[in-house]
Amino acid sequence: MTDTLTHRSPEAGTRLPDRTFTITRHDLVRYAGASGDFNPIHWNDRSAQRIGLSGVVAHGVLTMGLAVRALEDWAGPHAVVVDYRAAFAQPITVPDDDTGVTVVVSGTVTDVQWPDRVRVRMTAHLGTTKVLTRSYAVLAMRAG
Repeated sequence: MTDTLTHRSPEAGTRLPDRTFTITRHDLVRYAGASGDFNPIHWNDRSAQRIGLSGVVAHGVLTMGLAVRALEDWAGPHAVVVDYRAAFAQPITVPDDDTGVTVVVSGTVTDVQWPDRVRVRMTAHLGTTKVLTRSYAVLAMRAG
């Protein structure tokens, strides 16, 4: 059985397990199609470099979505994200290879108003570089 929010009452300071995601250029193409965001900085190195980036970068909202996915996987089906905010600290440059980049998402419960609300500070790192900052989510519990 998965140790999710619905199986225990979390306390402030509870750390979510780290969740690792790989982002490839293929993922960027798929995300562009799903979101309608075809900005060339997400698929064309020349366009990205023209504005001062080192290469193609992942969509910021894709990065935010990965953080929410990690949170929802931890929280389980009886919790719903009712608020989520983040700022981008650094872009995620995605190389033109089959390996991509690895992003690690983690979180810490900062406030519990059990059983109705749980606030979680989320972080996302690319190696030692923080890519999301001032990121938090609020979960509301639903009846099971």
